[in-house]
Amino acid sequence: MLSNELQHTIDFKTKPLGALGYLEHLAHKIGMVQKTTSPQLIAPHMVVFAADHGIATAGVSAYPQEVTYQMVMNFLGGGAAINVFCRQNGIAIKIVDAGVNFDFPEDLALIDKKVRKSSRNILEEPAMTPEEYLKALENGRQVVKEIAETGCNIIGFGEMGIGNTSASSLMMSQLFGLPVASCIGRGTGLNDDQLHNKVNILSTAIEKYPDIATPDEVARIFGGLEIAQMMGAMEEAFDQNMLIMVDGFIASVAVAAVWKKNSEVLNNCIFCHVSDENAHLQLIDLLGQKALLNLNLRLGEGTGCALAYPLIRSAVGFLNEMSSFEDAHVSNKE
Repeated sequence: MLSNELQHTIDFKTKPLGALGYLEHLAHKIGMVQKTTSPQLIAPHMVVFAADHGIATAGVSAYPQEVTYQMVMNFLGGGAAINVFCRQNGIAIKIVDAGVNFDFPEDLALIDKKVRKSSRNILEEPAMTPEEYLKALENGRQVVKEIAETGCNIIGFGEMGIGNTSASSLMMSQLFGLPVASCIGRGTGLNDDQLHNKVNILSTAIEKYPDIATPDEVARIFGGLEIAQMMGAMEEAFDQNMLIMVDGFIASVAVAAVWKKNSEVLNNCIFCHVSDENAHLQLIDLLGQKALLNLNLRLGEGTGCALAYPLIRSAVGFLNEMSSFEDAHVSNKE
């Protein structure tokens, strides 16, 4: 049985039993996903989905909406944190326009999957029509299908979208039946008055849609175009049997919505960090998961994935390269 074989391989490396802590669990998980005791990480990719949110106009963010397209240009210019960390760790990066409220020049290295310019304002109507939501899911799948052709077997997902912590808080509340106030944080850095305003706005949005039955309805009504595309991308990555690096709060909410549809997706997921967003640790606990890092990050972009990737490499590295007691002629514990 592969699980037992992997555990035996891990246990008999030249170390005390369990001495590499969570790296041992991670190595076992990766081996199980790849169905081998000698897993490999091939052509790692990071995909950053960007889109605007109609609710941003209600003042739920400390930053104006135009920051979304400005940051996309920064990604494309190689100047953002995620660019730095991907370069540092040999991770290919793709930027996807899922629904930014801006007309980008055609000569950019931008993957155009724009469904519409910004989701709708959920204080007035659902974020997406059924047709737009299905298109967003399919667009996310298409991005991963193309990446899979490179041989990639480990992929991370990041996002950029002013207002998307609000969309994610609403989704978490509805997916788990929690009071929305317990799912709300400071996002990009709200002060106390702005946070109070955010709680009031999102509570009003929840009251507008009393009868939501499925995870897809939750995502369509309260989510964003980048969140929906991330969900489709995660579903395709699971179908391609890739390892899925999960970033912060928004990416974890996307995973939670997919998990509500297919609980097996968590088998392939590596939760890379606990963010400084208020509800993220609670969400990870609800999913029964453990994160690799806790650096008080609250940037998004997939930065937590890129920072955690060397640890994932280390888990694979010790499994493949570390000597066993027998190989090294080292005496094991009696």
